[in-house]
Amino acid sequence: MFKVACAVMVVGIVGGMPRPDGPPIYGPPSYPAPHPQSLYKEEPKPYAFDYGVQDTYTGANFGHTENSDGKAVKGSYSVALPDGRVQTVNYVADHVNGFQAEVTYEGQAVYPEHKPGYNKPAPNVYPQPAPPVYPQPAPVYPQPSPSPYA
Repeated sequence: MFKVACAVMVVGIVGGMPRPDGPPIYGPPSYPAPHPQSLYKEEPKPYAFDYGVQDTYTGANFGHTENSDGKAVKGSYSVALPDGRVQTVNYVADHVNGFQAEVTYEGQAVYPEHKPGYNKPAPNVYPQPAPPVYPQPAPVYPQPSPSPYA
């Protein structure tokens, strides 16, 4: 009797398990608990930074300066443009007025002289390959039917 009860119990447990070739069974989603520090609003902190790059070999010349008192951000950045001018952007950003920028340019734009034919594509110096030649199949003639008089 004990063996029969164990067999019934094993069959019941195995029968309730999902089949390996069946669809997957998913449980309820588990979301991570929010980080305790994200529950607190952090006060804005003042900061300041600046950087600059001036490379005579490549001609790169740009920089950025920014500072904040915790309520508003003020800064400026400049970049040397390919036409020879320097573009400078001075900006102020806060939660009341948003982002406000003033863009100025220093210098005169200089463009290279246009030379006729300068932008023409180079001629093709490689000859085009000859089209492929496919041999023609030999003609097939029907065999003459045997003569009944032969």
